[in-house]
Amino acid sequence: SLRPSMAAMAAPPPAEPPVPPGRRRLSLPAVEPLLFLATVSLGLQGPLATQYLWDRLGAEHGYSDRNSTDSSGCGDGNATADPLRQEVEALVSHWNLYINLGGFFVSLFSVTLFGTWSDSVGRRPALILPTAGMALQTGIYLLVMYLELHVAFFLLGRILSGLTGDYNLILAGCFSYVADTSERRARTFRVAILEACLGTAGMVASIGGGQWRKAQGYINPFWLAFAASLAATLYAAFFLRESVKQKKAAKLFTLRHYKAVFRLYTAPEHPSSRWKLALYSLAFFLIVTVHFGAKDIYVLYELGFPLCWASDLIGYGSAASYLAYLSSLAGLRLLQLCLEDTWVAEIGLISNIAGLVVMSLATTTALMFTGYGILFLSMAATPVIRSKLSKLVSETEQGALFASVACVEGLCSLVSTGVFNSLYPATLHFMRGFPFLFGAIILLIPAAILGWIQIWDSKHDYNHFQEASLSPTKD
Repeated sequence: SLRPSMAAMAAPPPAEPPVPPGRRRLSLPAVEPLLFLATVSLGLQGPLATQYLWDRLGAEHGYSDRNSTDSSGCGDGNATADPLRQEVEALVSHWNLYINLGGFFVSLFSVTLFGTWSDSVGRRPALILPTAGMALQTGIYLLVMYLELHVAFFLLGRILSGLTGDYNLILAGCFSYVADTSERRARTFRVAILEACLGTAGMVASIGGGQWRKAQGYINPFWLAFAASLAATLYAAFFLRESVKQKKAAKLFTLRHYKAVFRLYTAPEHPSSRWKLALYSLAFFLIVTVHFGAKDIYVLYELGFPLCWASDLIGYGSAASYLAYLSSLAGLRLLQLCLEDTWVAEIGLISNIAGLVVMSLATTTALMFTGYGILFLSMAATPVIRSKLSKLVSETEQGALFASVACVEGLCSLVSTGVFNSLYPATLHFMRGFPFLFGAIILLIPAAILGWIQIWDSKHDYNHFQEASLSPTKD
């Protein structure tokens, strides 16, 4: 009685024709180069923009003339009590908050609009627009540096990029592309490969950006960021083939796209999927919020006393954080041989929690890099959740799903910058690493959510197995 039921369970995957999955994967060029180029551009901009704000605002307040971040003066024990230094740290943190808030509010609507629209018209338009927007943002940043414009123009560049979907739409389009061209059973590892591409690009950008900035300043590395985003636009426009095979005309500016995302979580025909979508989205929200929040303050934490890192060490630190993508990919592949995907994600969360705790206590360069090393499996949870979310919806809803995931990521950006960038200056006087400790505590919640869903699914499958065994004539 088990063989027919197992055959029935295996029957849905072949329902993906008229285009066999294998042929689709072989006939389409990879989307990874596009994501690599876009991430190189973003990876160069992030730390360099923060350091530029530090130097620019420090100079305006008379701090950098007395004590630059590359000097040994930061190592003085009295630096921690310097009110002017703390004022500069707080200003940089607040400007990061304003810039991220501006990008979030405009991209929240554009990502949902373009992502769901791509289910009808195809993925390529949803990839061309945000990469072009990133190129425009980088161009504005260059103008600020060349002409020494007010740093508020950074906010303008981010808003214009947000109108075209920003980096979150690139992620949504790329993960939708992978969902279109991958089989269900291999999707988790396929998503992990795409996320490893993020780590490779980020590591290259961080090492190159830190050394380059130390040797030649900010301008030349930002030209590379501009070239990378422009190359990503050209790749999407001229080299990437469409993964949506049955395209149809669809209006762009309509509420139907927003309703499609809303239906994912409220459709009565998917009662068992609704609460899983909600819980997985909550777990994803908490994990990515901690990732974004920690990343936002890495550079500030490393610039300040007692670490006082120069730009080259900041580059190595950023590279070490991106290296977790690659080590998590290798760990995911190995652990999948003996564990369910959920338990691999749980191990990744343990790695993340332990690494953040060590960083919260780091007072030396060696201890800070030890924290980075413990994070070696910290990125294993997000590809598992993305894959599980993708399997809960139909093939024609992937764009809407990953648009909603992109909105969750946008909300993560808002909450993380609001919480971590406000928490950091507020806790400088008693524990500089407190935001890392706070993030470690928050990660206990998604660990509990993932474990509970896995236990519930195991019990449900066991009960179904028993019913099938006791009712052989049901087949």
